[in-house]
Amino acid sequence: MKSKLYLGLIIGFLCCANSAFSIEDMVVAADGTGDYYTISEAIESLPYYNYERIEIFIKNGVYNEKIRLEHNYLTIRGESRDSTIIQYAQLREDWQKNKDHIGPAVINIHADDIILDQLTIRNTQPEVGPHAFAIFGLGTRTIITNCNVMSNGGDTLSLWNYKHGMYYHDNCYFEGAVDFVCPRGWCYISHSIFKELKNTAAIWHAGPSHVDQKFVLKNCQFAGVDSFYLARHHYDAQFFFLDCTFPALLKDKAIEHVVYQDRPEKNRPYLYGDRYYFDNCKRITGNYTWFTNNLEDAAITKEQITPAWSFNHQWNPLDTSSLIVKSVEHEHKSLFFLFDEAVMTEGELIIRLASGKNLSYYGGNGWKRLEMRGESELTSEDCNCEWEVISGNVKTIKATLQPRYLNNHK
Repeated sequence: MKSKLYLGLIIGFLCCANSAFSIEDMVVAADGTGDYYTISEAIESLPYYNYERIEIFIKNGVYNEKIRLEHNYLTIRGESRDSTIIQYAQLREDWQKNKDHIGPAVINIHADDIILDQLTIRNTQPEVGPHAFAIFGLGTRTIITNCNVMSNGGDTLSLWNYKHGMYYHDNCYFEGAVDFVCPRGWCYISHSIFKELKNTAAIWHAGPSHVDQKFVLKNCQFAGVDSFYLARHHYDAQFFFLDCTFPALLKDKAIEHVVYQDRPEKNRPYLYGDRYYFDNCKRITGNYTWFTNNLEDAAITKEQITPAWSFNHQWNPLDTSSLIVKSVEHEHKSLFFLFDEAVMTEGELIIRLASGKNLSYYGGNGWKRLEMRGESELTSEDCNCEWEVISGNVKTIKATLQPRYLNNHK
């Protein structure tokens, strides 16, 4: 027999949900004090199919390797931002001539819900200008926080899922040459520094797949060589600059829509026109007219421009809401808890029914349905009573800045 119970009131956190993240699942240490010497070894040890969030903690050191991420729900966290360094010398052109499976960047992301935190990622090829990725990605819901992302070349940070890509970055330092931060899709960056090494465009955007794709920069600072300019684009694009600071060396050149007059076949469709919006941006030695306040042209206020809005409410990386059990089913010795998103357990999950029976986690990590099983058959009375969690927890596996947990049910 199977019955369904819709749960009502949810109150109180199960545990300290405001702690930053769960403890690491594996440790990498170049000095041999961890589970693995290299990041590549740790990645190779991951299960072929991954349905849970796994954290790789990297101790301070210099890791001369490039890596490929193909497992969803992976967090890579360094011990400290400036002393946990992943570096490799790789020109994109050299990789195209002699391709390997890993990819053209130091970190190559081919998965969703990746989190990078407290790292320096550096492409160490010495030439200023040519394409030299530090990070290349084709996934979505990518979070990069508290990181230095550096290259002498162009396209330092290239997240290029042009159909579905959503990227959130905060408190980062980006350095490179041509178009060195160049997202395709939706991107939100806050409290970060951009340093341009060549007198060309610092950032770039492509939003060709949806009219609402956008690149939002809030409370960011720019620096660079003499006469570098702010931004350009080849495809349809949309830029929002909020409370950003520009240096005296910034060239008096508005955001450029690149058009090839002599080779029109190279031009991309341009359906939506110029969409460049500014609010409270300042240049150290005086403002240029092309970045005067004009948010009213976008029919939006600065207070409304949040990460969730920036991603068209498809994803909120700052979401701190509790997981909610949508319904419960029972069969024989088991209760099945149904959520509206994929979840996983943390610790040894045990719940106690008001009837006194204890149920332990039995299966379902990585799915929307968790099975809790007891030692005896459950009755309708068991399943229609109150319950509480007495150990462990349930959390989301989707990428968010803080992990989101289940609340206790009374």
